[in-house]
Amino acid sequence: MELEKKLGKISSVTFGHMGYQECQLGLSLTFEANGWGVGWSMGGWDAEIIKWDKNCKWTEDSRDAEYAKVMRYVSKLLKEAKVDDVHKLKGIPVEVTFDGNCLKDWRILKEVL
Repeated sequence: MELEKKLGKISSVTFGHMGYQECQLGLSLTFEANGWGVGWSMGGWDAEIIKWDKNCKWTEDSRDAEYAKVMRYVSKLLKEAKVDDVHKLKGIPVEVTFDGNCLKDWRILKEVL
């Protein structure tokens, strides 16, 4: 299937509990335009909700690395969007790439800001 790029905007931004059973901590965005909308998120297991034990397939070090990855990504987005708060990402134009009906990738349209 051929990749399809669509132009839209960030219509919703949250930073907090999200994901599977709201047990992850991270950034959630919704992208939309005329006739379509899709959600995207990035986060890790919340240390105050999900405690590590010997049966976990991850470590506290990998959780810390995931937290760092999220924060570095948020920092990059704020810089690209030329804003200083995640809530100010709402309304920012984006290019969203789909593979069929699946979100493949997205980017802020820095060239129009």
